[in-house]
Amino acid sequence: MNYQERDTYGMYNSNDGDGPGPRLMGADTLIGNDVYSRDETDLGDIKEIMLDTASGNVCYAVLSYGGFLGVGEKLFAVPWKALKLDTVNKRFILDVDSSKLESAPGFDKDKWPNMADETWASSIHSYYGTHSIQSDSHDSNHS
Repeated sequence: MNYQERDTYGMYNSNDGDGPGPRLMGADTLIGNDVYSRDETDLGDIKEIMLDTASGNVCYAVLSYGGFLGVGEKLFAVPWKALKLDTVNKRFILDVDSSKLESAPGFDKDKWPNMADETWASSIHSYYGTHSIQSDSHDSNHS
């Protein structure tokens, strides 16, 4: 199901440029959206969106990948900056080959990492080639 189908408030109904999307979108409408790789492989879907409550920034999308009916699936925290919205197909594109996600650092649904840990965040951003929002807000708080 894509974000337009999840829009229970009608916020994406406007065709005249008014309304919130796709630049500003309801987080709840993004849960369950498909994520594809640049080579058109279905990588799974967004299970959760992680917000930095101190800065108000979206930090990560948690993707599920693999498994069958939720059994054996692995979760991945992908930096929000690594995702691009594909408005034509109403899905997200993660600019990696599908093989890179298979070897990405992931976690079990019952054992989430401490995503506020700067060492963990740095390793995730390094893997996906993005810059950490957390370190940006941390640096600006100590200037």
